[in-house]
Amino acid sequence: MEELRVFCPATIANISCGFDVLGVALDSVGDEMVIRKTPKKGIFITKLEGQDLPMETERNVAGVAGLALLNESDYDGGFEIEIYKNIKAGSGIGSSAASSTGAVWAMNQLLGKPFTTSKLVEFAMEGERLASGVAHADNVAPALFGGFTLVRSYEPLDIIPINSPSELFATVIHPQIEIKTSDSRKILKTHITLKEGIKQWGNLGGLIAGLFTEDYDLIGRSLEDHIVEPIRSILIPGFNDVKKGALASGALGCGISGSGPSIFAFSKGEATAKKVALSMKEVYEKIGIDHDVHISKINTEGIKEI
Repeated sequence: MEELRVFCPATIANISCGFDVLGVALDSVGDEMVIRKTPKKGIFITKLEGQDLPMETERNVAGVAGLALLNESDYDGGFEIEIYKNIKAGSGIGSSAASSTGAVWAMNQLLGKPFTTSKLVEFAMEGERLASGVAHADNVAPALFGGFTLVRSYEPLDIIPINSPSELFATVIHPQIEIKTSDSRKILKTHITLKEGIKQWGNLGGLIAGLFTEDYDLIGRSLEDHIVEPIRSILIPGFNDVKKGALASGALGCGISGSGPSIFAFSKGEATAKKVALSMKEVYEKIGIDHDVHISKINTEGIKEI
């Protein structure tokens, strides 16, 4: 193969109690990318549609991630990249992760898969470092592995795929405001109390157990964040009303997607997910903030060839 066109899924990171370690891939929204081999050494962004983002290789997350892979490969040529953005930058559903992972996944395919999926995560994390200042993996891991993933360790990197319950649906609303991940990280506390930690660890363990056993009630009870959400939610207009309405409409749980401003909710079944979407939309229609809403089953495949 000399060229691939791929779908790069949006992702929800943190998932309330799993800051920087939990993420999940979505099925209904994502970017598209075309990656092709070229005899000229290097990474070249030749087309970028959908958003006004840098096309210079060193300033583009796909370019930086691609260079990380290229520098460790035996390939003497290079790659051209076309990016068709459907995930808005700063939306909180993994825009930079989609570009970073799409580039390295397709490059690896075109080279005959010399790198493991875990190694691709490392390359894609360099794109995240450019975007946010921190090489986190909670978006790129699910985009590459599919489904839910747990980053058990960063040093060394250890990614654990987690079961995706068959009836679980995500509803995500994106108010049309931008919150940069780098800015939202600056307001977080650097120290927590032992009491706060114990509550968070309990919820994280409960959520993982609930996903594996497909215990939807346990999933719902565990979708609580006592550390990050109270601080970051201040930056999101209408957050408390959105969460209250989602839970009243039957959602298992509701929280901030990544660093925001998107808000996610998990529901058992598509019908409930649609009711939750209506309740979320109602809040922002009253406030007068433009918004997008996505209803999606869990994407267990991750990036895929189109």
